[in-house]
Amino acid sequence: MTNLQRIIWLASFPKSGNTWVRVLLANYFMPRTKAPDINSLSKFTTGDIRKDFFDRALGHPYSASSIEEWLEVRQKALRLIAASKPNHHFVKTHCQTTRIHDMDVIPPEVTAAAVYVMRNPFDLAPSFARHQSADIDTTIERMCSTRNIMATDTGMYEPLGRWDDHVNTWTQAPGLPLYVIRYEDMLANPGKTVSAMLEKFMKVKVDRPKLAYAVKQASFKSLQKQEKEIGFSEKPATMKSFFTKGKAGAWRDDLTPAQVGRLRSEFEDTLKKWYPEMLEETGSFASTA
Repeated sequence: MTNLQRIIWLASFPKSGNTWVRVLLANYFMPRTKAPDINSLSKFTTGDIRKDFFDRALGHPYSASSIEEWLEVRQKALRLIAASKPNHHFVKTHCQTTRIHDMDVIPPEVTAAAVYVMRNPFDLAPSFARHQSADIDTTIERMCSTRNIMATDTGMYEPLGRWDDHVNTWTQAPGLPLYVIRYEDMLANPGKTVSAMLEKFMKVKVDRPKLAYAVKQASFKSLQKQEKEIGFSEKPATMKSFFTKGKAGAWRDDLTPAQVGRLRSEFEDTLKKWYPEMLEETGSFASTA
């Protein structure tokens, strides 16, 4: 039987830097003349809700009216995605690694490893709110709900769950070779952060000039420029722009003390592990409510 454990998942909660990492890696690994723009990232990596793979899995145009239908087709679609390239390759996902109706959302039989891109929930909340065209309180409610699922009109589902569950199920998945990238570390020093991943996790000898070029091409200013000039096909129709702020600490202006307090209270244990440096400031900010 053919071994289909070829997928290296690029996993994240939405608006955590997944696109940024994909653009950077594409510009590092692909020749400069062939590196994709933001609307042709599928030349480098694909996504787990690519409808064409679901169409092929069914043998006719895909549509579904329930998460159960989606899961049934997803199992075969992911095998097609895994088999679409002969060796290990990246696949984007926003799904939580969990089981629904006795089926793995992220099946081990197609999984080789994963890179998990994480963003602190305080900056993520206003960005996710813009992505969903929702107010921040509604968005925080979603981030705190185990039933948090994104869906399309054609029946593509992305089970997200709570922000902390999303983080924990990926970072604690038994037997999964995993590398974690924090969005904030990428902002502070993208070259150092990606270099560490390439060397320590992918065992790739880093070409410094090539990495510097990739970092420049994937800069937030460059991504904004591309979106302004050619648009971005992955941007929700109701969203004004996908690449909006791209900085850490915007929560101080975007959130109220009560909203910070809610996020801190809900996710305290996970924050202690992954963002201990934020506990004191967010605690002080929340206490002014």
